[in-house]
Amino acid sequence: MANLYLETFIHAPVERVFDLSLSIDLHKHSVSNTNEEAIAGRTSGLIGLEETVTWRARHFGIYQHLTVKITAWERPVMFVDVMQQGAFKSMEHTHKFEANGSGTVMIDLFNFKAPWGWLGQCAEFLFLEKYMMYFLTQRNAVIKAIAEGDQWKEFLKE
Repeated sequence: MANLYLETFIHAPVERVFDLSLSIDLHKHSVSNTNEEAIAGRTSGLIGLEETVTWRARHFGIYQHLTVKITAWERPVMFVDVMQQGAFKSMEHTHKFEANGSGTVMIDLFNFKAPWGWLGQCAEFLFLEKYMMYFLTQRNAVIKAIAEGDQWKEFLKE
């Protein structure tokens, strides 16, 4: 099982960063290089507790589906999404948010297990951990840029 940890400091209020992290529309924007789209469940706006979203995205040249459910949610401190169905054997992503001086520390705890036994373990070690860390880092860079500018209003309008 791979356990990834990532901290991102964002010069924006914790509530804004929390809400942007729940935005289906911002997620689509942040990972446009994978042609990711929400195709079932909550497909736009902010996802909430006990809601699901099914994503269709291209990774490693193959279109895949991933359904996640928000299983824990405490605004603006944390939320957890857990894979219900998808390519991983298991996946849990805990998002934490801490107000810190002039901004927010956003913490990602991303735990996943590849399928296929020892072959999956080899894939985790050889390339999946790096790929997933890159994916999270790129997504967080977009959240940071949007939260720190004026564009956040486009994703959080009512």
